[in-house]
Amino acid sequence: MLGSFPPQRKRWSMDFFYPNFQNDMWRIFGVVFRNDRDYFVDAPHRTFRLPLIVDLLQTVGVALYDTATEVRRLQDNASDKYLEVVTPTDLDALLLELPACRAVVTTGQKATETLLAHFRAPLPQIGSYTPVRFGTRELRLYRMPSSSRAYPLSLEKKAAYYRRMFQDVLGDEEVWP
Repeated sequence: MLGSFPPQRKRWSMDFFYPNFQNDMWRIFGVVFRNDRDYFVDAPHRTFRLPLIVDLLQTVGVALYDTATEVRRLQDNASDKYLEVVTPTDLDALLLELPACRAVVTTGQKATETLLAHFRAPLPQIGSYTPVRFGTRELRLYRMPSSSRAYPLSLEKKAAYYRRMFQDVLGDEEVWP
């Protein structure tokens, strides 16, 4: 899964991906994998339960990274709308390190644009994918809705998109509640 880039450190509630407590990614994962939006939420401390997140990611085989290694924020906020990609992530090198990877998932518009520019692939509809070749591998590039609360879709609807994608990618593996 590739997001665009984390927000400024002052907005972090933990030192990991999707660190902003206002971001719903870990609530989406809670709904999808545990039928509990608060499964990964540590509400009293306004953070997330990182050991539970890491355990789930390792169990289901999800890797996380950003589509850029250097960005410029044009305004003092977390919005990707005002995010300029200075140095995109070397996606070829990243994929060479992940030989079992069969799907790449973007979690927002900026991440999707960056990835599609690299692969010169057409834009899939939200919740669907575009097939691409990487060397001898056929990959699926999924475009998912942003987990930001600024994205105008309810948590439940976002989770439904993510659930369908994970079911498609993971199949019947024993990860479902």
